[in-house]
Amino acid sequence: MATIRTSDGTTIFYKDWGPKDAQPVVFHHGWPLSGDDWDNQMLFFLGEGYRVVAHDRRGHGRSDQTDTGNDMDTYAADVADLARALDLRNAIHIGHSTGGGEVARYAARAEAGRVAKAVLIGAVPPVMARTPSNPDGIPLDVFDGFRSALVANRAQFFRDIPSGPFYGFNREGAKVSQGLIDNWWRQGMAGGAKAHYDCITAFSETDFTEDLKAITVPVLVIHGEDDQIVPIANSAHKAVRLLKNGTLKTYPSLSHGLFATHPEVVNPDLLAFARG
Repeated sequence: MATIRTSDGTTIFYKDWGPKDAQPVVFHHGWPLSGDDWDNQMLFFLGEGYRVVAHDRRGHGRSDQTDTGNDMDTYAADVADLARALDLRNAIHIGHSTGGGEVARYAARAEAGRVAKAVLIGAVPPVMARTPSNPDGIPLDVFDGFRSALVANRAQFFRDIPSGPFYGFNREGAKVSQGLIDNWWRQGMAGGAKAHYDCITAFSETDFTEDLKAITVPVLVIHGEDDQIVPIANSAHKAVRLLKNGTLKTYPSLSHGLFATHPEVVNPDLLAFARG
């Protein structure tokens, strides 16, 4: 397996396909998944001549099951270590959900020349949780419920999420893919319970407001209008107003996992942004 060692000694697994002199497209997965969540998009962009890279966040997938460092600052530092190790320059960084937060924090702090563009898909910024500065956010007791469910029966919890709200399979008339549900569960159960538990705080309570303001490269914000996990009004609508060079693209009736359920819709928009 291809791995790097981060500055704190953590082993991070990654995939790196395509010509090494081509423009890199780097994919950042959501909680509690792995780089495998991007198989469709990686093959799509590879076919378009790009170099494609995806890593498993620490504690997730095939990377070390860390009990520390499961926070956005460390996640972004791990990406910086990966970018240096693979010499990724002029890269397009695409992040989904928690991975969108990771992209925002990394892009705001990245070395000059590393990041050309960024895409936030169903992403958690600016901040998910309800706080005094974000009064219409999601109540903290919702995330307490996530933690309780994870502790009580992680395997069942990781069936319930993809079977229901993640892909919108709980909606009347939804075309349910058992393969997507099974693959979500497979990826989730490969990671570590402690890292997954800690990451709930990271994705729900981290405030990315200043990160979004600091990003100067073009950013495409993509969101499903029927996202039941990261509601669009509390995320994409706010995030695009904070970006210096942001564009919002929304999809009526699509879910949180829209790039997996409808790649034929989302991929052409990603490619058009990458080429634009």
